[in-house]
Amino acid sequence: MALLAIIYLAFISLGLPDGVLGVAWTTMRLDLNQPLAAVGWLTLVGTIASGLSTIASSHVLKHLGTGPVVMLSGFLTGLALLGYSLVPSLTWLLLLTIPLGLGAGAVDAGLNHFVAAHYSSRQMNWLHGCWGIGATLGPLIMGSALLLPHGWASGYRTLALLQLALAVLLLASLSLWTREYAKPEAQGHHEAQQARIKPVNTLATWLAPLAFLLYVSAELGTGLWAASILVTERGLSAATAGGWVSFYYGSITLGRFGVGLVANRLGNRRLIRLGLLLATAGAVLFALPGLPAPLLLAGLVLMGLGCAPIYPSMMHETAQRFPADITATVIGRQVGFSYIGGAIVPAACGVLAATAGLNAVMPALVLILLALLATTERLNRLS
Repeated sequence: MALLAIIYLAFISLGLPDGVLGVAWTTMRLDLNQPLAAVGWLTLVGTIASGLSTIASSHVLKHLGTGPVVMLSGFLTGLALLGYSLVPSLTWLLLLTIPLGLGAGAVDAGLNHFVAAHYSSRQMNWLHGCWGIGATLGPLIMGSALLLPHGWASGYRTLALLQLALAVLLLASLSLWTREYAKPEAQGHHEAQQARIKPVNTLATWLAPLAFLLYVSAELGTGLWAASILVTERGLSAATAGGWVSFYYGSITLGRFGVGLVANRLGNRRLIRLGLLLATAGAVLFALPGLPAPLLLAGLVLMGLGCAPIYPSMMHETAQRFPADITATVIGRQVGFSYIGGAIVPAACGVLAATAGLNAVMPALVLILLALLATTERLNRLS
């Protein structure tokens, strides 16, 4: 249990920086004399670095082990965040984003692999819920820091100290990682499921990764640009906008913990469909101009609640859609397409905001959610 608690803390720390940049950028760009769309370059560089780290993770984990990799990654991300608090220009931000992305990707891949190998699927779901806790706390920390004299710099300094403290804890607990938690009953259940699976056509093996690209685009696009929309177009303060982004990530987190109680009864496909309908309704509400603040907040919360079951349900459904001999290939494509969506679409939203205005961003994300709904429904018919 001690090791599991440390793993959960590590995944909370993984989520801490994820929702922060969009909140910090509202004032950060002014201090660095950068246009609004420049944040897209940071997102692109960070996502590429995380993707490369994930690709190389199996080789690194094989030689070093999960514990040392996660510990070293903790120090790497902590030092990168500390550097964020000291940067004088965008160039330094871009350079520091590389080690930040490499460290985050290694933690993500390493812990997902370790928990999948040694713990049950229930504990895997809680693991991703812990990411949501971090993604909720991060914007709150940054939003509070924006009220202080040093603003975003003090926020990144706080995050860096939290990451470095965790790295020290991981260093002190390296001996715990030698324990194993095999779950043969879970493997037997998986094989029984595979015995009932029928072959599917090739198109389905590409539609499933496309669905992940679209989902990550909508979730990250909203998390990155919501604060700027609220400050620039809706007239809220940067601190208030940061709190609202925390509500968005908080609703995803609470939704995932709640969905775990009913997932077996409702089934993955129904949860995906219901989640998409709710997320689209929330995105439409948030996109409408001229609404009072409570309705805008309700739109963000509805979208977060709708997003909650989509990613884990799609990932869990992969093993049920496809035969065992191609499941690993499809999952690899899904992870790769997720990084593509996270790298390209939020950056493209920055270009859209610069050319058509920030009010054009959310309607574009609504279209992405509708495309995701069409993709998953087509996928259901094929598999």
